[in-house]
Amino acid sequence: MTATGTATGAGPRELVIVGASLAGLRAAEALRAQGFTGNLTVVGDEPRLPYDRPPLSKQVLTATDRPASTELPLPDGLDIRWRLGQAAVALDPDTRTVTLADGARLPYDGLLIATGSAARGWPAEQPPPRGVMTLRGWDDALALRAELVPGRRLVVVGAGFLGGEIAAAARARGLDVTLVETGNQPLERAIGAVAGTFVATLHREAGIDLRTGTTVTDFHASADGRLTGVRLSDGTEAGATAAVLALGAVPATGWLAGSGIAVDGGVRCDPCLRALRPDGTAVPGVVTAGDIARAPQALADGEPLALGHWTNAVEQAATAAHTLLHPDAPRPFTGVPSFWSDLHGVKIRSVGLPGAADEARVLEYDLGARRLEVSYHRAGRLVGALTVGRVSRLAAYRQELQQRQLLPTPAA
Repeated sequence: MTATGTATGAGPRELVIVGASLAGLRAAEALRAQGFTGNLTVVGDEPRLPYDRPPLSKQVLTATDRPASTELPLPDGLDIRWRLGQAAVALDPDTRTVTLADGARLPYDGLLIATGSAARGWPAEQPPPRGVMTLRGWDDALALRAELVPGRRLVVVGAGFLGGEIAAAARARGLDVTLVETGNQPLERAIGAVAGTFVATLHREAGIDLRTGTTVTDFHASADGRLTGVRLSDGTEAGATAAVLALGAVPATGWLAGSGIAVDGGVRCDPCLRALRPDGTAVPGVVTAGDIARAPQALADGEPLALGHWTNAVEQAATAAHTLLHPDAPRPFTGVPSFWSDLHGVKIRSVGLPGAADEARVLEYDLGARRLEVSYHRAGRLVGALTVGRVSRLAAYRQELQQRQLLPTPAA
């Protein structure tokens, strides 16, 4: 099939976004803002309009009453054809069609992949007992919130950003919380040992039982199959009425099997966010944005990385939209990654890629005043910065990092 827009030279007329996500919605907004007036279809596997996910591990869990919806506002004039509750199950770039779970086939001139990721489940073949959960979507958050009853015991497996926020929310609700981490410190791979130690102290001072250097090996269950505790690899045990697996995310790429698109920890793409084949050539009319996009990062010497950050999804959406509408004049994505996390009333803010550093320089470490400032460097060059209680200092770091993003990728 030849795309109508391509055949007439008038630009695309039928655009499809797979993923009713933050990136998907922002891409739809960008397409309309950039002048696209054709048909725009958004496919989502959940029967919900796009909603914000960061509050799921924060406000939704800690709200005293039924939490307010985190649905994202829909600007007027988007004129979207919504296909919600119907997951995409196949893609054929040759005929330019997307197949949905109900058998419907959607033709497209241009396609944006924004399917994000799913929570990583328990790795063993035997499923865990009832009461072992993951947190990715709205229904997950409501189910977990129902378990957060004061006096109960929660085990959180994984002390990354998500696991730490869940543990903090549960502790604020009055639960006894055990936080299990395989590394020496929480978030050590993401922000380094010094900042990880700072976060570990915050957890412990809040009354969380933080177990590092260990992981869950088995679950205990009652006769009716309900979780009662966990066994750890260091030989210790912890009682639990519920547990949350915060083991990271798995890119939602299963539906791309057989499509010829390179899938490796996400959808491989070029700097302009065009989806690539295994040989490195671009797939015509297909772009990607958000958690699923594994794009080259100048701050990591061109290494392709998938970043699960809110700001990354928003900023990539605009670049992907431009690439779809201007395939002969695409522009590279040059956004500076950033993330934030709120733990025990402390605001952690970061820019760049701290995890790509080979050196961390501590400029301030005042646990009592809840202040921290760390700059991160790779081969002597700034690649990231993190602050606690010093958010105003991030602007200068961001400016320097933005200049790095605009420079050619250094040779290996």
